Amino acid sequence: MKISTTIFTLLLALFVGGCQTNDVPTKPNVVLIMADDMGYECIGAYGSTSYKTPNIDRLAAKGFLFSNCVSQPLCTPSRVKIMTGKYNYRNYDFFGHLNLSEYSIGNIMQDAGYETCIAGKWQLNGLAYQDQIADWNDNTRPNKFGFDEYCLWQLTKGRDQGERYANPLIEQNGQVLERNSNDYGPDIFANYILDFIERNQDKPFFAYYPMVLVHDPFVPTPDSEDWNKPELRYKNDTAYFKDMVAYTDKIVGKIIHKLQELGLEENTILIFTGDNGTHPTIYSQLSDETIQGAKGNTIDAGVHVPLIVSWPSQIQNNSVFEPLIEFSDFFPTLADVVGAELESDGKSFYPLLRGEKYVPRETAFVHYDPQWGANVNKYRNQFIRTLDYKLYPDGRFFNVQTDKLEKVPLPSDSLNTKELKVRSMLEKELEKHPKWQ
Repeated sequence: MKISTTIFTLLLALFVGGCQTNDVPTKPNVVLIMADDMGYECIGAYGSTSYKTPNIDRLAAKGFLFSNCVSQPLCTPSRVKIMTGKYNYRNYDFFGHLNLSEYSIGNIMQDAGYETCIAGKWQLNGLAYQDQIADWNDNTRPNKFGFDEYCLWQLTKGRDQGERYANPLIEQNGQVLERNSNDYGPDIFANYILDFIERNQDKPFFAYYPMVLVHDPFVPTPDSEDWNKPELRYKNDTAYFKDMVAYTDKIVGKIIHKLQELGLEENTILIFTGDNGTHPTIYSQLSDETIQGAKGNTIDAGVHVPLIVSWPSQIQNNSVFEPLIEFSDFFPTLADVVGAELESDGKSFYPLLRGEKYVPRETAFVHYDPQWGANVNKYRNQFIRTLDYKLYPDGRFFNVQTDKLEKVPLPSDSLNTKELKVRSMLEKELEKHPKWQ
């Protein structure tokens, strides 16, 4: 029997198309978890001996552990940067605010056909500047940044109206949830994420979970003995910090278990990071080294945060990645995940996750102008660094491997050949950014 050329061509196209469809991997789900005020020294996989983080450690054991992720030193500067892929001098206008002119990671994923949600800490409506920001009480702002649904603390209600832990004040999809003294905010956020995953298990989804843990006040969790004493549920004591780290890890474990239960773990990119360094009142052991938290400060402990990425279908073996990653890199990475071509100040590390050719960034840059009170603003600055060296606009030049606290700048008149070369390169890189005033 003869088949006409037209029919043969059609059948061949259908056959080839079918084969190509089978070869194209399903869009990966993405879950981005960002702990609040948790430096790298809090995670067992980084060598912490002060805390137990078995679930996060297991993520690292079968994924990528990034040894040198550089955040901003403070919460809002980091949130603006991670969500937009831009250095703060491009779009940071007020503490606690993200301008509606910005295109966020939520917009990226929503425009690519993903179901999207955000749960946890918002703090981007500009609540502290109500006299300057007309829409500070707009409870649809998360939707405008690409999130189909939300469950958030500090959306249109300030911290003075209700806290985040016991008896939390939470807004969910346009409604203020009924408060209950026995509720624990992190459980409400985590349960919302789990429910979102279950409801959308048959579609590609993006869940952004900026946690409220482990930010002060340092208070009991439901797993703390003192939780059973209601009068102590907001007793601020650094002794509870260990329990808060453990509860953070417990929640991460719940998310992992839900993905496994639904058969979604293999094709889900699960990212865990922190928004900035740990609170300065917290001292942690990292092997034989004591690390004091440096939140708000530009020294290493203020900006050195954990970054662990798991994606079992693509990342087969545990790997440690030493080169620098900075917070502007998340935006282009998520754009790469969905095949979107978008401009940013960052460098996508998506090829690294896929096992493809990847040229690491040589430097990381931070522009930090928090605009949040004299005590915090005294650390405002810029810096640019390599893995080993760090340069400030005023000329201070440090070896950050041997001087993490930046106590002794390297004298400019006695630099060796390598140091001279690195300093010259960093000076040229710094000149690409607006001159610090």
